[in-house]
Amino acid sequence: MEERKKIFIDPAFVERLILDMAEHGSDGGTGVSRTVYSPEWVEATKLYARWCEEAGLEARMDSVGNVWGKLPGSTAGGSIVSGSHIDSQTPGGRYDGILGALAGLIALKALKEQFGTPKKSLECIAFCEEESSRFPSANFWGSRAITGRTAATDPDTTIAFTGETMASAMRDVGLDPAKIPDAKRNDIDTFVELHIEQGPILEHADLPVAVVTGITGIRHYQVELKGTQNHAGAFPMDLRRDPMAGFAEIASGVVNTAHRWGRPAVTTVGRVNVRPNATAIIPDTVSFTVDARHPDPVQCQKLYETHEAFMLEVAKRRGLEISWKVMIDHPACPSDQGVVATLKAAAADQGVPVMLMASGAGHDSQQMARIAKMAMIFVRSKDGRSHTPDEFSSIPDIVAGIEVLAAGLYRLAYEGA
Repeated sequence: MEERKKIFIDPAFVERLILDMAEHGSDGGTGVSRTVYSPEWVEATKLYARWCEEAGLEARMDSVGNVWGKLPGSTAGGSIVSGSHIDSQTPGGRYDGILGALAGLIALKALKEQFGTPKKSLECIAFCEEESSRFPSANFWGSRAITGRTAATDPDTTIAFTGETMASAMRDVGLDPAKIPDAKRNDIDTFVELHIEQGPILEHADLPVAVVTGITGIRHYQVELKGTQNHAGAFPMDLRRDPMAGFAEIASGVVNTAHRWGRPAVTTVGRVNVRPNATAIIPDTVSFTVDARHPDPVQCQKLYETHEAFMLEVAKRRGLEISWKVMIDHPACPSDQGVVATLKAAAADQGVPVMLMASGAGHDSQQMARIAKMAMIFVRSKDGRSHTPDEFSSIPDIVAGIEVLAAGLYRLAYEGA
């Protein structure tokens, strides 16, 4: 259409869905604990499916537990999909993950009511798991299944914090782990995920919504420095092999490297163990973690190489043994520039002011980008808070984000060839 009609999103409906969904796993306040395949998760997925049906969508749960709602299009071709994860941190809040799943549903409902049948099929999704809050190695369990990246052995080798396997947890809720491959999709054209920002940038810019240009690369190192344990008073400084001194230099150096590079490079030293951990003893060993991130693939690799060269140089100069393991290594994932442009235009259609920014956190969108064009929408987070019961996004900001999402889906599914 030449002059696009403003899409109406009902704020009261949005708020009701958020609050009703938050009851499943509620701690009685604003906290939510809803882990994959838990009783709370089961009830939440049933509710999501029911809301899909009430919106006039075709609802189904796939073989890994993702819940889909579909608005069939009038022409053949790949689907346009929007959603996020239904599980939470323990405890988390009412918005992380689930807001994106609800936003996709709300957007599809509004589009169906206001514009009828799309040309391309539209789908919303509540991914079964993203947070690893029950199974520490399960990250992106739902989206990995959709992209065909679940190994046959994973259900039996993915172990919960409390000892049970993913396979047994799936069977407890009526899912057959042997059928996980049935969840794979190869017919998705575009995936758009709405999510709370989980940081302070939008708030500092005084804007409600951002279009995400890419998702950060993430590498976690587990580093060990070994020296020689000795007396803290009797051993001269110039003769020491002190791993704590090496750690102090490395920790300061890698953090300051990211600080000097400036946004969006970030590096964090988050966990430290010292052996022995005593006042009057030069330690024998210091082990620690380094979390390094950058959303640009080239700069991300350069950041890793810079950190590694610096750690090696410090260890050699101080006569220390150093080794590390890479525990997590997610590549940087740029958004599809065509979809980014569509979402920017959609925001203009709706009169929603937006900025462009990169995501400093990982998301299911990283997985979905393997099989589809991908971009994201961020909604402002109060005080930048997330992964806490205190996380909060206002209904006006959320509605603005869903307006951008719905208008973007309109351009992709109703106007697209």
